[in-house]
Amino acid sequence: MAASSILLEIQDTVKAYAGIMSRVAQVEVEVVDENLFRIAGTGIYAEHVNEDMSEEGYVYRHVLRTGNMEIIHEPGREKLCRNCPRRDICREEIEISMPIRLGEKSIGVIGLIGSSQKQKERILGDESMYLELLSQIAGFISAKAAEVTELRRNRALLETLDRVISHVEKGILIFGKEETVAVANKAAKQQLSIKLPAGMRVSVTPTGDSLNHQNEYRVRIDEREYLIMGQMYDLDFDPERYSRVLIFESTRAVQERYYEITNTVPPEGAFDMIGSSLKTRELQMEIRKVAKSTSTVLITGESGTGKEIVASAIWKASDRSNRRFIAINCGAIPEPLLESELFGYVKGAFTGADPNGRMGKFELANKGVIFLDEIGDMPLYLQVKLLRVLQERKIIRIGSNQVIPIDVRIIAATNKDLKEMIEKKQFREDLYYRLNVIPLKIAPLRERKEDIRDLALHFAGRYAGLFGKKLSSITEDTMECLCRYPWYGNVRELENSVEFMVNMMEENGVLDRRTLPDHLLDVREGKPAQEEAVRKEGTVRLLKELEEREIRKALEIFGADTKGKKEAAKALGISLATLYRKLGDLDISTGVEKTEFS
Repeated sequence: MAASSILLEIQDTVKAYAGIMSRVAQVEVEVVDENLFRIAGTGIYAEHVNEDMSEEGYVYRHVLRTGNMEIIHEPGREKLCRNCPRRDICREEIEISMPIRLGEKSIGVIGLIGSSQKQKERILGDESMYLELLSQIAGFISAKAAEVTELRRNRALLETLDRVISHVEKGILIFGKEETVAVANKAAKQQLSIKLPAGMRVSVTPTGDSLNHQNEYRVRIDEREYLIMGQMYDLDFDPERYSRVLIFESTRAVQERYYEITNTVPPEGAFDMIGSSLKTRELQMEIRKVAKSTSTVLITGESGTGKEIVASAIWKASDRSNRRFIAINCGAIPEPLLESELFGYVKGAFTGADPNGRMGKFELANKGVIFLDEIGDMPLYLQVKLLRVLQERKIIRIGSNQVIPIDVRIIAATNKDLKEMIEKKQFREDLYYRLNVIPLKIAPLRERKEDIRDLALHFAGRYAGLFGKKLSSITEDTMECLCRYPWYGNVRELENSVEFMVNMMEENGVLDRRTLPDHLLDVREGKPAQEEAVRKEGTVRLLKELEEREIRKALEIFGADTKGKKEAAKALGISLATLYRKLGDLDISTGVEKTEFS
């Protein structure tokens, strides 16, 4: 079986050119490929087409190797014929061999052969004309080979692209004329939940919004409409067949990706809440009752009581547990940025924003749950917008005119007295009643002493595992000391104290009084020794002194770095900005450069 070659692939064309040249030149013509396989032949060579010439084609082999034309005036007697087995019985009188080239490579040889003295004289009589004719025929064959090679390359490229397109995660639609689909990959069909046969009409309209390096489009198929994010490109190489290509992903897929990046859902759920006190058990029962509802929930309680844990517990016990849970701290984000965090913004919405736009938390939480922590710190102008979202269930990105319907369950939380804030015109009354449909109050840790033991054991086991330490026990007097302490920072303060204790633990794995923070050792009858001394002295301290003492205490517990200050602000019931201001006013040194407080 002959090895594959481009000339063998276009054999019919090569035979036709060989026949034309033979009739015009009145001589014999044969063509061999790069494997010395006879592709075409006329006259005495016609019956030997499709034969292997590798045993005798010495001249052709030389031409293939050198890429140069050869004229053999005395076949069988010249140097190139010395080793040919047919040298003594050669029937040829003259032979002109010319390479057929494809680029820099010789892909075959075309031979013009005079098999009689008359034919030899005819060739020698006008040798230049025969050489020119031979060159033209070689060029024609080369051009056809190049065309087929390009078609083969394009076919392979299209097959490769088809395989790639079929396996990429993004949807790809290639349009023909008049918004008809010429090609749709598997991802496009899955994301649009439709078969999308070739020739189907699909309307794609830009909404004008641009987010995260992608444009937003509204896709309409029959009576169904989809919002997608992607890019549309015009195609110029074959506009009669293919006009545009849309590379996209569904808005839902984009949301899922951002959710994976930003998700900070606490690990505890409704039935993992730690504590055996009556108040904790009652709270768990309330969570079970309200979880299936879609009504808004307002969680109140002191800082550090675990309001986000309760919010996530409601989500996990609800019908939306397989949807997204988005938490945002309204007090930790500067006012100018809070609106964009909640509602998102499009490309070029305002100076200083990400030039590519960003998706907001409400849009990200669509079909799921959004938790608005420290709702009392939300500025009044945003309270108006939040009220409108609660009433209309629609949002508009900053800088956009596109109205986006949303289905979100809202859970809010605060450690402030919102009714008092209403009286001071700091919180809208109408928003309060919209949020306070289902009120849940979390008792401070000092009112549910039974939970302290459970939580201490839980945190000790967790941090021992994290630090690669082996925990044996907590001594009873140490546990009693923990239970007596009032825990003004609630669960958060207890957790940080237990983390400190595990760090201080000896190799015996016992948490005893030596591992306790100093401020826990001075507890007497449930009050810190310093407070007890003040009471006995019958003196009243300045509020500024008390404030300074509590701020120092909070920084000692939570740390003086940026993360510690955030936790300290939460424990003190103030915003982070307020804490920084008080640090500057009181000139409190925390062991870091003072520029951090400016």
